[in-house]
Formats: sequence, structure tokens, C-alpha cells
Amino acid sequence: MSEFLISNDLITQCNEISAKSHEEDFEKLAILLDRKSLSISDLVSKASNYNVAIPSWGTGTGGTRFARYPGKGEPRDIFDKVDDCSVINQLSACTPSISIHIPWDRPKDPNKLKDYAQNRGMCFDAMNSNTFQDQVGQKHSYKYGSLSHTDLDTRNQAIELNIECIELGKILGSKALTVWIGDGSNFPGQSNFQKSFERYLDSTSKIYANLPDDWLMFLEHKIYEPAFYSTVIQDWGSNYLAATELGNKAQCLVDLGHHAPTVNIEMIVSRLIQFKKLGGFHFNDSKYGDDDLDSGSINPYQLFLVFNELVQANLEDQNFKPAFMLDQSHNITDPIESLIISAIETQRAFIQAQIVDREALKVAQVENDALMASEILKNAFRTDVTPILEKARLNSNGPIDPLYCYRKSKYRSIVSEVRPIIAPGSSGIV
Repeated sequence: MSEFLISNDLITQCNEISAKSHEEDFEKLAILLDRKSLSISDLVSKASNYNVAIPSWGTGTGGTRFARYPGKGEPRDIFDKVDDCSVINQLSACTPSISIHIPWDRPKDPNKLKDYAQNRGMCFDAMNSNTFQDQVGQKHSYKYGSLSHTDLDTRNQAIELNIECIELGKILGSKALTVWIGDGSNFPGQSNFQKSFERYLDSTSKIYANLPDDWLMFLEHKIYEPAFYSTVIQDWGSNYLAATELGNKAQCLVDLGHHAPTVNIEMIVSRLIQFKKLGGFHFNDSKYGDDDLDSGSINPYQLFLVFNELVQANLEDQNFKPAFMLDQSHNITDPIESLIISAIETQRAFIQAQIVDREALKVAQVENDALMASEILKNAFRTDVTPILEKARLNSNGPIDPLYCYRKSKYRSIVSEVRPIIAPGSSGIV
């Protein structure tokens, strides 16, 4: 095991401080839920079974188009990222998998990386390909696109990277490939909308042909950036068309930050569920655009409404299990703290959605009782399910208060002693 993992003794000491108040809160919540004929033990079990993948790139300090301000103890490579992810999982008790980005995280020895992660209780989730950024020594530039580029050699280069992701993922134990491209245009007339979409479909079909039978391909849409006039896969409609064109193994991935501020994301989720094309999520939050803020930090009610649709869908089809992944960039916070909180906030929304009175909601909807329908959802959202999340962590030998325990561990200071300070001045995420 990693020498940097937080000791069980420290977790026990931290829990002793919060144990009494936790038990009191848990008993009160149990009584409240019992009035609604809900079993708190069942909800604890659901919380214990919930998990969301950590983005490897999220363990480093992010940045803006203008600057990046590295923090202490930044991960130097994918092995350091695995160490950080294992601590996040130890404290949140709901993040046992890592989603990695290639070529950022390209390992020299994939088997060594797999063993390293397994020794720390971690596994690998979806592989992510980076064709939105040029790398050192890259032959063809992605300045004007990748999978939809007008140049065949550039498209083939991007295709080959995605196939490399699949081959690496086979070794690491992944079962999915996430494809997001920044392709598009910044001026009217710069691109032929139809031709660029055709080239994208042709490229992704070649990637799709290399997918193992038990893999999924997640296509991710984004309304803008880095192309600000048009993007090739700009919304869920284009995403759905592309996924449908490719085949059953192609699914749509919904990033909560990739929509205009007024878009009804929970309805998009419902539509994709209805037509069996919802593959998974990148959870984050936003105020203005693709801000990549911590999940639940701006609009926790929207997060709850998304999970409300997911829980309802799972009740109707227990085989419905979309992939849950975090995708956020931390500019001023400790990335580990932010990822712990974000994981817990998605878990919170999941449990709140479990306590919605489904029968009462159905009646209100049939009777067109808009106010009562809204109140039914709000009553579930207003319920503080924190004691349930705490109990789930305790049952996994985790901390009642993860943030307190993390800070008491001085983990960041410890890793800072062996990880050199990264020079400031660059922009973007690493």
C-alpha cells in the first residue's frame, strides 16, 4: 500500500470526535424517514453501493486561458495521481475508479500502472483521448480540428490516438472510451457544417470498429469552446444522431457544464434515457459556461433533478446503469478536497432522489397539480441526508467528516516534501 495513505488510527481518532453528534443526527433522521415508510438502513446500503469515477486530470491544479497557479505537492505523473485518487477514495468511500486521459497519462508500462492502482484499491474507468491540444513532437496540428479536420492525415492521427486508448484500456481493465473533440469554427463560412459532421462520423466509425464487444464509446457534446462560432458536436441532438449512426455500443455522455445556462439538462437526460442512448455523465457545476466548478457548488437542485430522472429510470429498468464520472478543474482549492466534496455531493443527490414519493408524484402529474408535484420534489431535496452518507463511510472504515480528517492528516504537506514545485506561468489543465 502507498506510504501516503491516511492511517486508520487517524481516521478512528477523527471519528471519535464526531461519533456522538453523528449518532444523534442519524437517529433523528431515521425517525423522520420512518414516518414516510422509508428504511434508513436501505438508504445506507444504497449510499454504500454508489460510486463515481475520479478524473486523473482533476488531481492537479487547473487554470484559465490566462494563467495557472500551481499548488503544493502537484502530482508529477500518473502514479502520483493514483496516490491522490486512492486517498480521495479512502476518505469519500465512493470513488474506487479512475478515469485517465491520453496522452497526458500515457504509461510506459501499462501492467505496472494497473498493479500499482490495484495495490491501492483502485481500478480504471473510461479512457479519455486528447485531440484538442497539440503535444510535443506531434506531426499534424489540431489547430483546425482533429476527427473532423479537412486533412486526412490529421484525421488519421487522431483516430490512431483513440485506438491507442482502447489498446491501453484493454490492459488496464477499462470498458469504455470517451471521445470529446474541440473541433468547430470561429467565423461564419470557415467550415462546411455538413462536410465536417460527415468527416467526424467517418472518423468515429473507424474508432468504433476497434471497440471490443464489451466496450462502450461515449460521445460528448459541448456548446462552445475552443470553437466559439460552431462546434461539430454542439448539443445532445447532434450527439444522439452520431451515436445512433455508429451503433449500439455508442452512447451519449452528458457533461453538466457543456450547456447554455438556461438549458433544461434533466429533460435532456430523460430524452436520452427514453431512447436508450444515455451512456454516462461528467459531473461538475457552472455559473456562466463550462466553468468546471465543484459539483453542487452552484446549482445543487439541478444536480438533484438529474438524479431524480436517473433513479426513476432505474426503478423501471434495473439494468440501466450509466457511468458516473467527475470532470472539474480546481483553480484556487486543493484538488483533493474539491474532489472529495464533489463525490459526496453527487452521492447526496443520489440518496435525496431515492426518497422522492414516487406514487404521490405520479398522482400529482396525472392530475396536473403543478404545485404539489414541485413540493414533492422539494421535500426530498430539503431532507438533510448527511447522516446516511456518514454511516455509509463508517461502514467502509472511512471518516465521518472527510474534510476534517484530510486536513488533520497533513497529506498535502507530506507529499509536497517529495514532489517538486511546478513553475507557474502556463495555462489550462494538466
